[in-house]
Amino acid sequence: MDPGFEAALRQFVIDRSSALFRTAYLLTGDRHAAEDLVQSALAKTAARWRGLRDTEAIEGYVRRTMYHEQVSWWRRRSRIVEVSTDGRLDRAGDGHADAADLRMTMRAALSRLTPRQRTMLVLRYFEDMSETEIARLLGVRVGSVRSQIYRSLERLKKSAPELSTVREFR
Repeated sequence: MDPGFEAALRQFVIDRSSALFRTAYLLTGDRHAAEDLVQSALAKTAARWRGLRDTEAIEGYVRRTMYHEQVSWWRRRSRIVEVSTDGRLDRAGDGHADAADLRMTMRAALSRLTPRQRTMLVLRYFEDMSETEIARLLGVRVGSVRSQIYRSLERLKKSAPELSTVREFR
């Protein structure tokens, strides 16, 4: 491999990899898939590097390659969401695995709620809005907000009982 070619490619990767990763993350929505997408696009770009002269054209080529790779992946893969049917995940030990299990359990439990219930929970607990603010924003009564939040929390407890043992969700 030509040393000048290798040095130019290395410098491009150093300079632009974080921006390319951000774009890939926006395309994929997943950190690991974004890393794979950037690597794949850079590998295809490296194969065509000598034919690309302008540095702006090179970045455009990489971004276009990432886009086409992601579209091809979407077309190959069906968009079926898999949800655990028993509602529980095996829990073993502390650490990152537990946090991932908890996120997966929470995501599955939230997917079983109605869009209105999810909206109310997000506004109340993630956006930290008061019940009055939520009622005004959604154009409903405060009592409706309270009852929807109560029903949502009860439904979450039934669909994922292990969430009720987590301090943040009690």
